Parts: sequence; structure tokens; C-alpha cells
Amino acid sequence: MEFEKQQEIEAATFRRLLNHLDNHKEVQNIDLMILADFCRNCLAKWMMAEAEERGVAMDYDQARENIYGMPYNEWKEQYQTKATAEQLAAFEARQKAKSK
Repeated sequence: MEFEKQQEIEAATFRRLLNHLDNHKEVQNIDLMILADFCRNCLAKWMMAEAEERGVAMDYDQARENIYGMPYNEWKEQYQTKATAEQLAAFEARQKAKSK
């Protein structure tokens, strides 16, 4: 496969992932962290790092807006719920298991 075509496919796949996450706002970042060890904020950090590697200026707020489709504070106000005791316990257990 040509490199350009592979990049096009990868970019389209990433856009589909962002669209999927956008369509499932009920899936909280803590849920993603518990199950997959990454969240929307991780994606933003990865995007920012990749931009920096390519000499493109992008701060964390810009990267999060790209991932969330709106300013993070707006998304947080509209869609983020308070983590439950169960979620926090599961997250802590995951963190402990990772450190072993």
C-alpha cells in the first residue's frame, strides 16, 4: 500500500474514532481509563506530541478542542459526570495492577 494512501486511511479511521466517542458521550473518560488505559485527554496529549514532533505549534487546549469537538470546559460542563465510588475503586485497582 502506498504511504499516502495508508496515511489517508489512518486519518479517516481516527476521525471515525473521534466521531464514535462523540456519539457516545455517556462513556466517561474514567470508564475508558479503566477499560482501555486511555481516554479523550490522552488522545489530546498524543495529538499535541505528534504536532510538536512535526514542528506544529499546538497547545493542550487546542488539542483537547480537536478531540472533544468543542472547548474542554464546555464538554465537561455538559457531559462529564462525577465519578462513582465504584469507578474510582476500579481505576485505583487498574493503576495498582499496572505498577506491578
